Amino acid sequence: MEQTNTQSIVSLTLGILSIMVPGLGILLGIGGIITANISMKQISVTEEGGKGLAISGMICSIVGIIVQGFSILIWIFFFGLAFLGA
Repeated sequence: MEQTNTQSIVSLTLGILSIMVPGLGILLGIGGIITANISMKQISVTEEGGKGLAISGMICSIVGIIVQGFSILIWIFFFGLAFLGA
């Protein structure tokens, strides 16, 4: 049985959390992308399992960063409208 790379599990976990945790999602997404890149390099050298997990972590992290970025822009827009009295 092939051993799964630990960094790929961490990247998937951070990617999922980046979608779900408001505010810190951008930082978690950046961490997910970094750990996914590290795990992909480790997997290519050591031939461990977990490449799919690393790719999924990368995708979830990117989606999380985009979702969190849009939510921050929406908050800025609505608070801007509230303070301008529109």
